[in-house]
Amino acid sequence: MTPDAGTGAEPVRVLIVDDDALVRAGLSMILGGVPDVRVVGEASDGAEVPAAVEAYAPDVVLMDIRMPRVDGLTATETLRASPRSPEVLVLTTFDADDQVLRALRAGAAGFLLKDTPPAEIVQAIRRVAAGEATLSPAVTRKLITHVTAAAPTGVGRDPRRDRALRLLDGLSEREREVAVAVGQGRSNAEIAAELFMSVATVKAYVSRLLTKLDLNNRVQVALLVHDAGLV
Repeated sequence: MTPDAGTGAEPVRVLIVDDDALVRAGLSMILGGVPDVRVVGEASDGAEVPAAVEAYAPDVVLMDIRMPRVDGLTATETLRASPRSPEVLVLTTFDADDQVLRALRAGAAGFLLKDTPPAEIVQAIRRVAAGEATLSPAVTRKLITHVTAAAPTGVGRDPRRDRALRLLDGLSEREREVAVAVGQGRSNAEIAAELFMSVATVKAYVSRLLTKLDLNNRVQVALLVHDAGLV
């Protein structure tokens, strides 16, 4: 859903979770002037998130990673494991650290640096509410590079790689080609040109991948492909 001013559609409901009151106030101020976005509540720690989500029914949660009692990673994992979970956008001061990767593996739809320009924050919220990925192919490539650099190189079985290969074995040849292209950080238009498809067909394949692999977004597909060692 991407409500437009004047259409009568409901605004995107946002819950802000951050232990810094100034950050919460700044985000509330930024979003307060946007007609198709509404801040419905705030929380200062991950421990407060389940009750806040229950009370405010947000569409999108802006989630800080580092909080003193229950961090944003644990809160994200708890949320995304629940049925009808809101989408999560992680707030961080780092752009590709292990904690961001853990949040993305748990199902966060993307992340925002805390110094992201206000217009980009608003656009990211709209995209996440519409069910779209918020990471550009360039950012996806950067994250994947980080994953690859951190991958274990020792001898022995890698349970994450075994799991990824098992999941990908259930795909058709064409689905696998699309998954690998996503893992390479390609956009839908780039995949369409490379595999001689329409962009609409690529979108349909990506949606099918998410369903068959039981994943939330294309970033998780890219991580799975790299876990399997296919890129």
